[in-house]
Amino acid sequence: MKSMTGFGRSNLTGEAFTVSVEIKTVNNRFLDVHLRMGQDLAPLEMNVRKLISSRLSRGRVDVSINLERTGGTSYEINRNLIAGYVTALREIQTEFNLSGDIDINTLTRLPGALGAARSSIDEPVAEQILRAVGDSLDDLEQMRAIEGAALADEMRVRLAKIGAEIPVIEDAAAGIVDAYRQRVQKRVNELLARGENQIVELDTGRLGQEVAYLADRSDITEELARLRSHLEQFSITIASEGEVGKRLDFLLQELNREANTVLSKSTEIAIKDAGLAIKAEIEKLREQVQNVE
Repeated sequence: MKSMTGFGRSNLTGEAFTVSVEIKTVNNRFLDVHLRMGQDLAPLEMNVRKLISSRLSRGRVDVSINLERTGGTSYEINRNLIAGYVTALREIQTEFNLSGDIDINTLTRLPGALGAARSSIDEPVAEQILRAVGDSLDDLEQMRAIEGAALADEMRVRLAKIGAEIPVIEDAAAGIVDAYRQRVQKRVNELLARGENQIVELDTGRLGQEVAYLADRSDITEELARLRSHLEQFSITIASEGEVGKRLDFLLQELNREANTVLSKSTEIAIKDAGLAIKAEIEKLREQVQNVE
């Protein structure tokens, strides 16, 4: 299991360039990649995105790529501009019968006559840039794995607390039938006491049916069994590799559903307290799962 939060950095130096890559990720429901790099690296954008999507499945990803060329700088000559300028000067000399030579210093100071050559990204350089991105992803994933392990440990503590409440609920539920029988019997005795001058026959069979009906409506055996099953699946999932965040989120929904059903079926104070404790731990787990890839 990996966290969606992490940071990775790499630097790579070639014969005539240096490239540095930084990748930062935070939690997000889907994979959302944001690239920041120079215009000269635009042809590599699709390859960079493919590389990232092959390694990451969820989270907001901010990528910064900086390419610095360390080789000599070459310049491009704007021949058309210079040729037009020279032609115009010679026409002036002829038309006005002027003497003098054309100064090269004047030409070089002409706006737009010289410009830094636009360097294209050749295949070897492109491969090195993608390699730097891959190295940064390695660094990022190492950090995300460490964060994920820490999250998994915290989640296991929460799971243990939830598991500890289930026997409490089972013990309290074991006496529900007797509790219902006592309540119904008490209510019947109260009604009998009010009708002192009336003859009232108590149907013990009917009384037993009512108690059984109430006990059946309050039976939480299946819910507790499913709670245990979901806890086991949750524990197995957090120890798994790959993308597990969505499955953990689903299991939390199921855990919450069973806890709500237990609370709605019983009026016993001990069961209510244990059910609320379970829901509190589920909410804490939900906050942690939001950061799991």
